[in-house]
Amino acid sequence: MIFHTKYNRLLITDGVEPLLYEHLRMNIEERMGCGLVAIGGMPDHIHLLIRLDRHHSIKDLVRKIKGESSHWMNEQRLTDETFQWQIGYGVYSVSESLLGIISRYIGRQKIHHRERSVDADMEYPINNNVRKPLD
Repeated sequence: MIFHTKYNRLLITDGVEPLLYEHLRMNIEERMGCGLVAIGGMPDHIHLLIRLDRHHSIKDLVRKIKGESSHWMNEQRLTDETFQWQIGYGVYSVSESLLGIISRYIGRQKIHHRERSVDADMEYPINNNVRKPLD
């Protein structure tokens, strides 16, 4: 799952990132009952690898995650301006056999973006009908 800050503003700073990530982990795992396998991103976007439970649709899960986290960010006053997520999101299903690869990819976002453009981030080579990110 991928979504951006509104207007791609660089609001997820090094100081904000660990607080936001821990809050998202707690919210997704404890309140929503889903498993957060990996989290990573850049100052303007976030990647989440989530084990979806049978009680949530993707649409509802994204709505809850984005709504609750932006409310929390503003309540905590972690940014100088109002924090909002951009409308929309990207979602990919991941087979069990690719969880490790995708988890590492998400964990390496800062390295990945130093080496590639954001547009390249959305390029997934298709091999044997399996979509996987470039390493």
